[in-house]
Amino acid sequence: MGQDRFDEGLKLRKQVLGAEYVERSMASADEFSMPMQELSTEYCWGHVWTRPGLALRDRSLINIAMISALNRPHELKLHVKAALNNGVTRAEIREVLLQVAVYCGVPAGIDSVRIAREAFAELDQAKQS
Repeated sequence: MGQDRFDEGLKLRKQVLGAEYVERSMASADEFSMPMQELSTEYCWGHVWTRPGLALRDRSLINIAMISALNRPHELKLHVKAALNNGVTRAEIREVLLQVAVYCGVPAGIDSVRIAREAFAELDQAKQS
């Protein structure tokens, strides 16, 4: 594993997903799951997310569309929150999910809208606390 790529990935992962979430994920990893944490941190975040070709907000929009199409609700909720950290608006997220509904099927769009609303509600509740 490239330590520099891992370190760059970890830094960006914390910036985008939130340090608390990432630190909790790393701390709760065990012998079985730690290799996946390391792989995703180095490969996804250190090799791809750090590339200069797309802005973080654009990567977030693309991720929301792909994760919606793949029906990965946990990751979708996480990346909806991350997209807001990257400057994406709720209206832009809605537009992406409408696009998902047209090209990936209305059930995918409906589920994704529900998950996005849950993410928004969690963020709004955290702000009020």
